[in-house]
Amino acid sequence: MKIFASIRFYWGAFIISFNTAVLMIPALMLFGKYKSTIVHYINTITLFMMGGKLAQKGIMDTSADMYIMNHQGIVDIIGFEALQNNHVRWVAKKELFDTPWFGNLLRHGEMISLDRANKAGLIKLIRDVKESKELYHRPVAIFPEGTRTDKQALLSFKQGSNIIAKKLELKVQPVVITGSKWILNEHIRTGHSGVVTYHFLASISVKNDDKKWFDTTKKEMQKVIDDELNKHNSSR
Repeated sequence: MKIFASIRFYWGAFIISFNTAVLMIPALMLFGKYKSTIVHYINTITLFMMGGKLAQKGIMDTSADMYIMNHQGIVDIIGFEALQNNHVRWVAKKELFDTPWFGNLLRHGEMISLDRANKAGLIKLIRDVKESKELYHRPVAIFPEGTRTDKQALLSFKQGSNIIAKKLELKVQPVVITGSKWILNEHIRTGHSGVVTYHFLASISVKNDDKKWFDTTKKEMQKVIDDELNKHNSSR
């Protein structure tokens, strides 16, 4: 019933906020040496408390410099952190860094801020991703759609990911996420128990003169999304 789905949504939102503010941020401040492990285990607990489970198809390439994913909502990130412990740096819009709780989480987690309103934002992003690769040896995760959506069709990919991958000649692994919106739908404010699945596609070693990889990757990701809906009734 919809009333129970609504209650589950607010329960999920409460769990995310509570675990972030009371558990994760203080732990990151006190035990910064173990940031990746802290984020991994607390997100595992958070997903469990929301009634979510994980499934994986394909193999995660831990040597990838960048993971590009479709985006439905916060569960995409919670599930990915619960799935692996690879000390990923997320690219997030600058506005999120200005929020009280999640801003603290992003800063203490050393995530990457993207100012989309500033023309110099892309230059800074290239520098930050290069620093992640060469100095911190941490992979970067980014949503090339640029925002979350409740549609099945992928939104147009922003060219920033393409430019960065070509400029730095990164090894990129596409990841398709399905089922996360069922667990917590931020668009219609409903929640359910369910499984979020991460489909790891083949990695691409992007070259500076590669003109096709971005469009080809988007088509391959869309095919996985469509197949999951048609064959397994699992929406993105």
